Amino acid sequence: MITFILNNQLIQTEEPAGMVLLDFIRYKMHLMGTKAGCREGDCGACTVLEGYLENGEVRYKSIVSCLTPLGNVQGKHIVTIEGLQKDKMSPVQQAMVDNAATQCGFCTPGFVMSLTAHSLSPEKSTPEKVVHAISGNICRCTGYNSIKHAAGDIAAVLAKKDKKDPLDWLIKEAFLPEYFRSIADRLKKIKVKIIEDKVGKTVGGGTDLFVQQADALAVANLYFLKEDKVQADAYAIGIEKDICRIGGAVTASEIMQHPVLQHYFPKMKEYFKLISSEPIRNMATVAGNIVNASPIADLVIFFLALNAEIHMQSASGTKRNIPLRKFYTGYKQFVLRPDEKIISLSFRLPEKAAFNFEKVSKRQHLDIASVNSAMLLQLNGDTVETIYLSAGGVYAWPFYAEKTVEFIRGKKFSPELVFEATEVLLSEIAPISDIRGSKEYKSLLLRQLFLTHFVEMFPQQFTPEVLFSKIMAL
Repeated sequence: MITFILNNQLIQTEEPAGMVLLDFIRYKMHLMGTKAGCREGDCGACTVLEGYLENGEVRYKSIVSCLTPLGNVQGKHIVTIEGLQKDKMSPVQQAMVDNAATQCGFCTPGFVMSLTAHSLSPEKSTPEKVVHAISGNICRCTGYNSIKHAAGDIAAVLAKKDKKDPLDWLIKEAFLPEYFRSIADRLKKIKVKIIEDKVGKTVGGGTDLFVQQADALAVANLYFLKEDKVQADAYAIGIEKDICRIGGAVTASEIMQHPVLQHYFPKMKEYFKLISSEPIRNMATVAGNIVNASPIADLVIFFLALNAEIHMQSASGTKRNIPLRKFYTGYKQFVLRPDEKIISLSFRLPEKAAFNFEKVSKRQHLDIASVNSAMLLQLNGDTVETIYLSAGGVYAWPFYAEKTVEFIRGKKFSPELVFEATEVLLSEIAPISDIRGSKEYKSLLLRQLFLTHFVEMFPQQFTPEVLFSKIMAL
């Protein structure tokens, strides 16, 4: 029995745990405002709100219902467009109307839900943040300018939000209906089962699995990592001294918003905005990105450059650790055994090291990388003491530039060293031509991203003039 609250209704269903939430909403509950579009998490037409208890309060985020299995909404509050105001339009809906921000209307419910999720965010609203909140919503009609104008109006209203009692203010201002006041107490009464028999195919956020295997997973025996409250490491970010441990069920958004990680990675939000859209970041897990084994997996590329270690555990409780750079053995192949699961990964926080992440794709946002890359570098005086370098899209699996790292480490840091290392880097990759670019294009991109790391991390030594003169000399 899966139990959750859908809008203002308690749901207890025996539908398969692998049934996607979108189908349950539309075809079992007959709520047709949530639209079935791409079914791949790209268009945002099926966006809903997911509310979950945290420290006794309900936190809300936007998710795509087309990739969310029912097993992942156990004990949650799910809100569709029908769960908003009935008697009058909310300020979000009114802003869309006032700015003619809708034409055919198919995408509009998804936009409204993403914008409503933003209104529930504890962060101070700005027009830019409102636009980022709808990064996962696509409209084929408007050209977006009218929607951006609506975003400005919404940000102006939210600037007045009462930070002391935001829920009360949002209800009074008609962003939310009155029944939201009771949700926290109602969720506390739902008993979420504790998993002891960890059998079945492991599911994290489902953002990859349910793109590829939705029909098969609908009737499969599944083990939901997010339900496993016994294994605390799986869903927490822990900091002990200078070591960070991130659980396998932790989402990209939770990493992006973590205050300690933002301290060590000041550009964390900038990096992660290049990784998918907000609803997908709200769902996608670290372990899922790792076992997906995509050659361009963004989170893997990020953590490879931090020399991260993977912590695995078998069904019998046996634990073992392995460096992330040793995890992959071939295309879509890795050392994880059939009876093992990734519990967490860990890495040393870069206190005195420089770090940078870059990604190039056909679209700047909401796209798969043509090539992505990350690098950590620490100097001891003018000598390179520590360096880790990763890249995606240039090898059959997420690539760790072992030869390039060995070439640079221990040498005097200079532009000349970097340009010599560029040739080493290009010699150890093996890109292939595909829909995201030719092998020559990917090699050129990696060279440029490699140089960009140094421009970003050491702007005084790597000026445009220095780079231009060196490139012209090649």
